[in-house]
Amino acid sequence: MLEKKLDALSQMLAEHMARPFPPSFRGLDIEDHDMVLLDADAYGYASSVLHGPLDQKRRAGLTRLTAAFERVLPAIEDAYAAEYYAHVRDMAVLAAEVETLRVK
Repeated sequence: MLEKKLDALSQMLAEHMARPFPPSFRGLDIEDHDMVLLDADAYGYASSVLHGPLDQKRRAGLTRLTAAFERVLPAIEDAYAAEYYAHVRDMAVLAAEVETLRVK
């Protein structure tokens, strides 16, 4: 199961890199979160998970990040940006699932 989730995460990262960032979200803060940094953090955590387990501090950061999406996503009104960030959230959630499987 872990290998399948890692493959799915790798695919999500590739899909993410193929999507253009929503231009109107550069420099935009939603719910006190810089949208560029939110995107970059999600990619960074997901990419790190592909290369091995996270330490305790980074696992906690990933948990905080996934919680941030639950506040930010309902506030996004632009259709493309909402789809884009839903994908980013799903990528972060999958990375967290992989970490949970590794800890068990």
